Amino acid sequence: MVITSFDNDKVKYLKKLSKKKYRDLYNEFLVEGRHLVIEAYKHNMLKEIILCEGEVTPFDVPYTVVSYEVMKKISEVETPQKIMGICKKLDDTTIGSRILLLDEIQDPGNMGTIIRSAVAFDIDTIILSKNCVDLYNPKVVRSTQGMLFHIPILIYDFDELLPMLKELKIPIYATRVEYGTDVSTLKEDEKKRFALLMGNEGNGVHPEYLELSDKNLYIPMSNEVESLNVAIATSILLYELRNKDE
Repeated sequence: MVITSFDNDKVKYLKKLSKKKYRDLYNEFLVEGRHLVIEAYKHNMLKEIILCEGEVTPFDVPYTVVSYEVMKKISEVETPQKIMGICKKLDDTTIGSRILLLDEIQDPGNMGTIIRSAVAFDIDTIILSKNCVDLYNPKVVRSTQGMLFHIPILIYDFDELLPMLKELKIPIYATRVEYGTDVSTLKEDEKKRFALLMGNEGNGVHPEYLELSDKNLYIPMSNEVESLNVAIATSILLYELRNKDE
């Protein structure tokens, strides 16, 4: 059966998943396009496929067929692809030893780029503050290019998290130009176990969190440039922090 009505209960449910409150309520989110659907399936996160009429399902999971007009109604992009997936949210996990902390990152594109870089440079855990952009925001999901399925991602209250990391004796590295350490001068043993803290696009790391950091890092660059985009800065820092001994 092909669903053609916007008033269909399934269509209404799928449309609700565009809003954070419903993603939180149902613990599900949508991915659009074959690549993201494949990534979700490979990591056992895919619950159901939504197919445009005439398309064939590539996986052994439940599926629903809709008209192209209904697909456009559900989609968050102007020209929808002909396959979508309903995914369960990431499971809770333990905290690793090469951690990226993201506090108040607001731009979905920045969040997605940072997640991709974290996977590229062997971070084993990402932890988001509760005031970051929603991990399952459709723009974030698209910009990760499926990498959100490749790494444990947790959400914490940083006022509780940072003292906990101190108790675990995990060094906290924050980013700060004044009185900071050139990231390229770190020794290899300083790259094996750490939590790198990146702050908000406009305001940087909260001063109280800077006080808790064990080391403040900066990226040497031309004096003509005042600052870097947070996603670019994070990528450079993670590249420098990769453990060359492994």
